[in-house]
Amino acid sequence: MSDAKPQALRAEALESLLIEKGLLTSELVDEVVHRYSERVGPMNGARLVARAWLEPEFKKSLLEDATAVVADYNFEGGEVQKLVVVENTPEIHNAVVCTLCSCYPWGVLGLPPKWYKDPAYRARIVSEPREVLTEMGVELDDDIEIRVWDSSAEVRYMVLPMPPQDIEGKSLKELETRVTRDSMIGVQRV
Repeated sequence: MSDAKPQALRAEALESLLIEKGLLTSELVDEVVHRYSERVGPMNGARLVARAWLEPEFKKSLLEDATAVVADYNFEGGEVQKLVVVENTPEIHNAVVCTLCSCYPWGVLGLPPKWYKDPAYRARIVSEPREVLTEMGVELDDDIEIRVWDSSAEVRYMVLPMPPQDIEGKSLKELETRVTRDSMIGVQRV
């Protein structure tokens, strides 16, 4: 994270220069920031996950044809033209990667994390998934099967995490706040 401050400074300098040259307006920058913080992002995926936890029929639909379910929501951000949702269970843990580049369902997960695009993650999650998940804080018993799904230009994947133990009596909004982007990639538990 030591390079976060210089990156922020470079971004601010670039933004200022583009505005000064008349190639960009501060209003447009604000709109893009608003779009990715309010309309495109993991809150969309969290909405799907929380609803699947509460509504068995919706969960069934999401697992059978996530592309159709997501189309009904008109999420912005794209990259969900063919979306497959895979379910974590007590016996199976799923994780998502793009081994070629960084194919990722922006419309439901927002911007991809830096580590998702890192060559080390892309290689290691396939060859040694248990070790990578452990390093990321997900301790799995040896009897839990790990499935790694390789996103591509043709299909994007999202994980339906297991619900928390205390789901009873929780509202959709309460449950949405429990879902993280990383849990929908499969590198974190709820």
